[in-house]
Amino acid sequence: MNLFERFLTLWVLLCIVAGILLGQWLPAPFHWLGALEIAHVNLPVGLLIWVMIIPMLVKVDFGALHEVRRHVRGIGVTLFVNWLVKPFSMALLGWIFIRHLFAPWLPADQIDSYIAGLILLAAAPCTAMVFVWSRLSHGDPLFTLSQVALNDTLMVFAFAPLVGLLLGMSAISVPWTTLLTSVGLYLVLPVILAQLWRKALLSQGAVAFERAMTRIGPWSMASLLATLVLLFAFQGEAILKQPLVIGLLALPILIQVLFNAALAYGLNRMLGERHDIACPSALIGASNFFELAVAAAISLFGFTSGAALATVVGVLIEVPVMLLVVRVVNRSRAWYENPCKRA
Repeated sequence: MNLFERFLTLWVLLCIVAGILLGQWLPAPFHWLGALEIAHVNLPVGLLIWVMIIPMLVKVDFGALHEVRRHVRGIGVTLFVNWLVKPFSMALLGWIFIRHLFAPWLPADQIDSYIAGLILLAAAPCTAMVFVWSRLSHGDPLFTLSQVALNDTLMVFAFAPLVGLLLGMSAISVPWTTLLTSVGLYLVLPVILAQLWRKALLSQGAVAFERAMTRIGPWSMASLLATLVLLFAFQGEAILKQPLVIGLLALPILIQVLFNAALAYGLNRMLGERHDIACPSALIGASNFFELAVAAAISLFGFTSGAALATVVGVLIEVPVMLLVVRVVNRSRAWYENPCKRA
């Protein structure tokens, strides 16, 4: 892991503090930035999100889709957990915790928005960081690449309908035009541009491609952190009034991450998949494409919304929780591979 990835949680915490302080000390410049909009799309944040997402998508090789045939069971588990379990389980956890158990401690006018943010977070399977988690858990690189390529392909077509369905089930109204525009702006168009860029870089040779990836790699994290500063500059007033909100939002995210990782890991073991397949399958089932979730939340609900805050909380806990999952799957390898201990 590079410096940004290894200490992502620390950087996020520092950006939270910096954003809140700057928002309180220099409100005028941030209000000016917030007003730079075209068709409800904030231009500074839109630019940052593109710089955040596109370098990650350049790494994705859609030509690896044929590799899914080599590990049908592992891919089946990945698809089942990512598209049939994770989004619906998060909607259920949001209903239990946010709408009911934690409702007395949350601002009533943001309840729906918090749940929407959690749903957006769960509906976007991880794209970039899963390569890091797979490498740390000694996962099969070709399987990791193929499952990312497959999930990204499905996201182009399934993200908007799935989010629309779950928000509707949660009685949260979102204009379909806005949702589809967000998907086109922050997923479809970046995928097309990233693949064109990838093709141009590969035409110069593998060495040139790797050199470019090393150079542009930090752009994503730096843009993410800059976006967080802007978000918390606008969210600062609400957070200072109710600092408990972040902890309350973190709990359902934490439960969901651990539940989906355990489910995918266990299903792969039950089906007899290799450990180096089960690890990336479990890790992509647990982690999220939080960059897309943040972008969609801002586009759909705005800077100061509970949805934007909920997706940022997902960023905050991503690294420490996923490192915990990596540690568990690494240390349990002997148990996983011992047929005598299979249920």
